Amino acid sequence: MVYKFGIDEMMTKINILRDEFGYVHDYNPIEHVKSRLKSLDSILVKARRKGVPRTVEAIREHIRDIAGIRITCSFTSDVYRIMEMITRQGDVGVVEIEDYIERPKPNGYRSVHVIVQIPVFMSDRVESVYVELQIRTVAMDFWASLEHKIYYKHDRAVPRELREELRLAADTARDLDLRMESLHERVHGTP
Repeated sequence: MVYKFGIDEMMTKINILRDEFGYVHDYNPIEHVKSRLKSLDSILVKARRKGVPRTVEAIREHIRDIAGIRITCSFTSDVYRIMEMITRQGDVGVVEIEDYIERPKPNGYRSVHVIVQIPVFMSDRVESVYVELQIRTVAMDFWASLEHKIYYKHDRAVPRELREELRLAADTARDLDLRMESLHERVHGTP
């Protein structure tokens, strides 16, 4: 329950930013937002894989993506802009930032992952909750979604030639991001 409330707290912050951009600015960098709570089975599988003891305390401390939010932006510069706006808020504690745009995974995956810790005010206590934010462009999101479906279809044993095609497609998505951002800047100027 506390993780659901953690998502609710972060979604409020993100929705405020999105609504503010809609009212105040000519341009809204947030295309869409999606949240999810990891299932108990997924939590236990990850705990086993990481060697985390199966206690509530150990899982709460070591599994930091139980609550997750994906923010999809128009352009790569928007990814960093939104990340900065969220992480500079006083009650958002930045635990870790993994920049897979600057340093893509070997398969071509690109995104920025930010683990934050936020207070959730309960009736009798304040709980500090980890929430993982994944911030990426539409092109990155499209690639990641299809890559996930391919890995699921092949039960994680994807043939080498398909893995190479996926890596090349990731490069194409990156090139599309660069081209679209360049066009945007030529039309609207640099934000």
